[in-house]
Amino acid sequence: MNFKKLFLLSMCAAVTAGISTASAAAQGRDRVVRKTTSSQPTNLPPSGPAAAPIQRPTSSRPTLTNPIILVKPQNSAPLVKKTASTRAVNNYTSALSAGRTAYSASVSELIYQGVMDRWGIPYRYGSTGPNTYDCSGFVWSVFNDAGIHFTRVSARSLWAQSEPVYGDDRFKFGTLVFLNGLGHMGIVADENGFFHASSSKGITYSPFKGYWEKRIVGFRRLPVEATSAADIH
Repeated sequence: MNFKKLFLLSMCAAVTAGISTASAAAQGRDRVVRKTTSSQPTNLPPSGPAAAPIQRPTSSRPTLTNPIILVKPQNSAPLVKKTASTRAVNNYTSALSAGRTAYSASVSELIYQGVMDRWGIPYRYGSTGPNTYDCSGFVWSVFNDAGIHFTRVSARSLWAQSEPVYGDDRFKFGTLVFLNGLGHMGIVADENGFFHASSSKGITYSPFKGYWEKRIVGFRRLPVEATSAADIH
């Protein structure tokens, strides 16, 4: 019986020693730690001072600072170029239709056409055309083309050679008007104004009222013998 007890005690001691050895071995083994998967990238730069913000390239186009102005399109130029003022045309038309002309309708038409053909041509002292005119040269060339012939002379000389007119006859189309102490002359359009060679505007129309009103010397008409090719009223 003692032998059996001793055997059992030996077995218990061996089991206990094995358990102790296993426990010690377990304690000496490295502990396995489960790694968790991080959502952060693994190639991040080392931590340090905050990096400067990345500068994006700016456009080379300059910023618009001036206000935007919409320009209204201009009307296209008329197809027909005016050769004289509407006022002058109306003056002649009204005078002709009313019979207020110094010569016949046909001659008056030629005089008026001669004026229009020379409209705007520059002034030049002593010139009779065709590219420049002075006052008496303009009158002479217009009347000559209309069939009323006389010698080309100065305004003062033509005043002495022509006949005076009075009253309403002064403002008949084709009558000659003398101005500036007989230093200037022109062709009457009607009671409102006259055609002449202006030193600043060339061949043009000017009203009597205003600048010329106090510079009028008188009104004249060429004598009958000087107008043998024309019909006179």
